[in-house]
Formats: sequence, C-alpha cells, structure tokens
Amino acid sequence: MSGNLVTIGDYKVGDGQPLLFILGPCVMESEALVLQVADRLVELRDRLKLQIAFKSSFDKANRTSVDSYRGPGLEEGLRMLDLVRQKTGLPTTTDIHEAAHAVPCAEVCSILQIPAFLARQTDLIVAAADAAVARNICVNVKKPQFVAPEDTIHAVNKCRARGLKNVMLSERGSTFGYGRLVNDFRCVPIMQSFGVPVVYDATHSVQLLGGPTTGGQREMVPPLARAAVAVGCDAVFLETHPDPDKAQSDGPNMVFLDQLETLLMQLTRLRETVLSFAR
Repeated sequence: MSGNLVTIGDYKVGDGQPLLFILGPCVMESEALVLQVADRLVELRDRLKLQIAFKSSFDKANRTSVDSYRGPGLEEGLRMLDLVRQKTGLPTTTDIHEAAHAVPCAEVCSILQIPAFLARQTDLIVAAADAAVARNICVNVKKPQFVAPEDTIHAVNKCRARGLKNVMLSERGSTFGYGRLVNDFRCVPIMQSFGVPVVYDATHSVQLLGGPTTGGQREMVPPLARAAVAVGCDAVFLETHPDPDKAQSDGPNMVFLDQLETLLMQLTRLRETVLSFAR
C-alpha cells in the first residue's frame, strides 16, 4: 500500500483509504453527454458513498487517424468541466498535452493528468507541477507503455523538485510485441514504493492497438480492475459512456454507463477486504 496520502478536494487517496474512482467519457462529445454522465456519477457518489472524480478530454491529441474526432478544444472543454464542477461538486480531471494547458486547466480541475506518451516531457511535468502547487491540486502521471515501473520515479522527482506533494502514478499496461498491452501487476507495489498512490487504468489497459482506429476488449475491464484492486491499487480509472458502440473515441474499451454500478460495488467490497488484511 502507498505510504503517501494525496488530498483531492474532500477525498483522501492512498494507504488505508477508500478507492478513488476516476470516471467519465473518453472525450467530450457534447455538453448533453458530459452532463448525462456527470449526473449519473454524482448520483452513485451520493447513494453509495463513493469517492468519484469526473474525467473527460477536451482534445484527444494522439488519435490514430488524422480524420478522427479530437474534441471541442481547450476553451469549450474547460467550460464544460467547470459546468460539471459547479453543477455536481465532483472533482474534475483532464489530460494536458502542452505546458500552456497547465494553468488554465488547474483553474477548473482538481487533477492534472499527464498522458502516457508525454510522461517523459520535462517541461510539461514541470508546468503541471507548478500549476498544481499554486492551486493546491494533484498531478497524475500515467506510466508510458514503454517505460519500466522503476523508471517512473523520475517523473515523481520532477514534480517533487517543484514542491508538489500531491502526485499519483497510473499503471495502464506495457507494450508486448505489436498490437498488445499487458499488465504486470508488480507495477502497483513498485510505484507505490515511491510514496505515491497508484491508479489502475482499466480502460486503456484493454486497448488493441493497430489499424485505422484503436480497438479494445471492454469485457476484460472488470476482471483486470478486480485484479488491480486485489494487488492494492489506490484508485481505478474507468471510462464510461451511455452507448460506447456509438462513442467517438475509445468506444470498444468503455464500460456501459448502466453497468457501472455493479462493477464499482465489486471493487469497493474487494478494496475493503484488502484493507482488512492490512490492519
């Protein structure tokens, strides 16, 4: 378990704490979709007493095809995230791709997420850390598919060098040959040994790479998420959508919104069991 506790609004994430669930549609397709998902998540938060943050991207800058939908852009995306925050009280998070995104996103978000492909970009991490320190928020760095878990300490140290204590790392699979990602669950305790909570990204771990669009195996999300919680991860990232098969990004990986509650309850009970053994 992580020895470091991260504060995200009223939530505590880390050793001995309930799971944090980071949930939402992959990309902001419309205000109506964003609010539909957010309303469902706040209902689950209140009824089930869960720690839930809302995530969606204003720009999917790493789409496979140049013709693929990327999102509404920074200004409109932040407007929608701010609407979610004000309407529901859910903490929000989104990916940032450039150093210039850090400050405006920190004004709306409680977590700044560094995409896996960009996690070695020093200027981006430093900008995120500086913005997070100024607003007393968190930075979540996703472990690149091509980086060993031991080497993520360098991203953590870049944040700490700027005075940031609220840092998390995410496990999202490692490249195995062509077109496959695999999870080495040793990554969870290894990265926790750096004194940070670890998020398990169940959505992107089941991607099938290659071809004009990225495929996926959403049926593998529940078993892999359960495995990660059993190993001891502190948070779970799941993308969800009312109709994933019609989603404009990462549909094959996303969980149906109306199937989310059962999985969240399974993971919550499993977390409680894991914590009972640690006492």
